[in-house]
Amino acid sequence: MAWIQFIFDSTPDKADALSDCLSECGSSAVTFQDNEDQPIYEPEIGTTPLWAATNVIALFDAETDTDLIIQMLTGMLAPEAVPKYRIEAVEDKDWVREWMDNFHPMSFGEKLWICPSWHTPPQKDAVNIMLDPGLAFGTGTHPTTALCLNWLDQADVEGKTVIDYGCGSGILAIAAALLGAKKVIGVDTDPQALEATQANAERNGVTIDTYLPDDCPDEVCDLLLANILAGPLQSLSQRLADLTKPGAPIVLSGILDSQAEDVSQSYQTWFDMEAPVFKDEWTRLVGQKQS
Repeated sequence: MAWIQFIFDSTPDKADALSDCLSECGSSAVTFQDNEDQPIYEPEIGTTPLWAATNVIALFDAETDTDLIIQMLTGMLAPEAVPKYRIEAVEDKDWVREWMDNFHPMSFGEKLWICPSWHTPPQKDAVNIMLDPGLAFGTGTHPTTALCLNWLDQADVEGKTVIDYGCGSGILAIAAALLGAKKVIGVDTDPQALEATQANAERNGVTIDTYLPDDCPDEVCDLLLANILAGPLQSLSQRLADLTKPGAPIVLSGILDSQAEDVSQSYQTWFDMEAPVFKDEWTRLVGQKQS
């Protein structure tokens, strides 16, 4: 099926209303896109901020009467004018195949691999995590996830209890389980993330106990992983310290390199912190719980 897309220049205060109007006009999908290379690294919890210059992109069937769409928008948005826009043809292709072709097996360290379900693992004797890209954060492609997986590849988790705090897709929890952890606990504020973790754990033949933060048992662990963001990591420092056994490591990521020192200082009351490790503009921090 052939498609066209309307690309509107918008702003954060008008993008949602424009999106609703486009949906009423029959758009098959509406998305927002940064129009000025303005990354948003760490939004406030509970917020979904948009870029100062936001493109609102609406997808329509190629047979759509474009003049009629603009006429309808003019009436819906009045007295505001229809924002500046352009119309582009969208190449007709197999989008599912296009999406699948963008994801390939990835290696982390010496023995860890992330493999989409439609690929045969390159090394069948390696620790292969079968994981498809989905809505929950964490497929191994982000530097913060890679930093944690590379650390896990070299760690001894055999027979240990591991907590993945902020588990997202469950990728770190599953890696720990496949590497021999006796018990793995996944914690996340998003129920959808817990569902994704359980589905991915089942696919990989491992068991992950999942909890919302308020339901997480006060069980101390031999290793705590927290790939979240700097702000939540700082506010959770006491809680994460309480969940970690004396002498046990804590691995923190989701931290921009400019935030590493502040986050490290937040944990120095309870942990002997190592020097940060950087990948692109992101950081991994590791500490040992003081006895």
